[in-house]
Amino acid sequence: MRAGIAYALTEAMDEGHCGLPAEELISLTQTLLEVPAELVETALGLELGEGAVIADDLEGRRCVFLAGLYRAEREIAEKLKALAIGRPPWPAIDADKAIPWVEQRTKLALADSQGEAVRVALVSKVLVITGGPGVGKTTLVNSILKILLAKTAAIALCAPTGRAAKRLSESTGLEAKTIHRLLETDPRTGSFRRNEDAPLDCDLVVVDETSMVDVPLMRAVFRALPTRAALLLVGDVDQLPSVGPGQVLADIIASGAVPVVRLTEIFRQAAESRIVTNAHRINQGLMPDLAPAEGGDFYFVDAVGPEEGVRKLLAIVQDRIPKRFGLDTIRDIQVLCPMNRGGLGARSLNIELQNALNPPGEVRIERFGWTFCPGDKVMQIENDYDKEVYNGDLGVVLRIDMEESELTADFEAREVVYGFAELDELVLAYATTIHKSQGSEYPAVVIPLTTQHYAMLQRNLVYTGVTRGKRLVVLVGQRKALAIAVKGARARRRWSKLREWLMC
Repeated sequence: MRAGIAYALTEAMDEGHCGLPAEELISLTQTLLEVPAELVETALGLELGEGAVIADDLEGRRCVFLAGLYRAEREIAEKLKALAIGRPPWPAIDADKAIPWVEQRTKLALADSQGEAVRVALVSKVLVITGGPGVGKTTLVNSILKILLAKTAAIALCAPTGRAAKRLSESTGLEAKTIHRLLETDPRTGSFRRNEDAPLDCDLVVVDETSMVDVPLMRAVFRALPTRAALLLVGDVDQLPSVGPGQVLADIIASGAVPVVRLTEIFRQAAESRIVTNAHRINQGLMPDLAPAEGGDFYFVDAVGPEEGVRKLLAIVQDRIPKRFGLDTIRDIQVLCPMNRGGLGARSLNIELQNALNPPGEVRIERFGWTFCPGDKVMQIENDYDKEVYNGDLGVVLRIDMEESELTADFEAREVVYGFAELDELVLAYATTIHKSQGSEYPAVVIPLTTQHYAMLQRNLVYTGVTRGKRLVVLVGQRKALAIAVKGARARRRWSKLREWLMC
């Protein structure tokens, strides 16, 4: 029964919780084990006595936390509060001179809100920059970095996924790494070589796409942060929270314990994009503008039910988008689903899209419920530190060698070889879930939305999916389903104590 309690908390962790209210935990364990509640309460008492789990109050309710996560949230809060009262390591910078200087260098005039943010960044040891698409986060971060580089500050840039790190490199012109690479993961143990005993050598750590960072990973960043160094957290707090436990970025912002710059002004160039304006409408709980526009970048295609939805989605991906926009069906178009299951779920659509775009030929390998062929779009679904491919990375199968029992895939112009027994690390990726797409951008995004997805129809889910598209977003399905998502609650609550730690 004690193992059942730990299991129930681990299951809750998969839902993003760091703990659960005691009565929910007892009820969940009781259901899992089919035993009386009194016995579960006795077992919980023993678990608490041994320190494997910790009980504490959260918003006036008694909650039970896995000990490791409880301590991790407390450690993050302590380090953030120390940073908030610290001084940055670079010498004093005159913002009145630095801002015109950087505007001249970048040939971009900073808006008042951006200028104010630069002033805060130059005097703060920790800063959060948040905002939706088209509000100038990239311009602001680049301006801050250029000023600090001119003062010879050593800067380390990182992001949670390979694709997000690549985008950060492209936007800043500086090297950016995944957080795992920056912290130097030890492939044997999965732990990080960079920690309190071997901190990073830098004056500033910049973490992009921070909404994706969970509690254990954020603690690892803080452990590797040198005592002298400053920290800049950048991300869109209105996107989906991390897949792992906690809601680090949202809790930090809500606590008011550290300086936060929230950019809201949509810049003129971005305001011409209906992807941007509709994303902001969705985020505000308003229906997006679905009127067809000539030369537009945002479309809604009505489909009555899943069968019609599948038929129309295949036609859009296979014919309409490539002909109209000249995009490559496999490399440029990504189908993003609210969930894995169902006729319009990622799993079923992958098989339909594979048959339409790259039908299996003679050279194929069937493993773990998937059929892989040369030319298939695939996704890595777990971190593989030896191969240096990480959860969410996209690739294309180059060749399959039956004699050697090996599959070779191309990930961002790098060849990665898998033995056939390792193919449980790969899935087809013509379609993927919106959760898996976080931190990535695609030229074109197609999102099926029907009331079949009812359990997952949340505003931040649709908002996250829409903001993945750079040039084109097409929604396929029922307007009613879109309305349910947009007008519904922002998200399910997560039980985490970080905000309370930061506020006390």
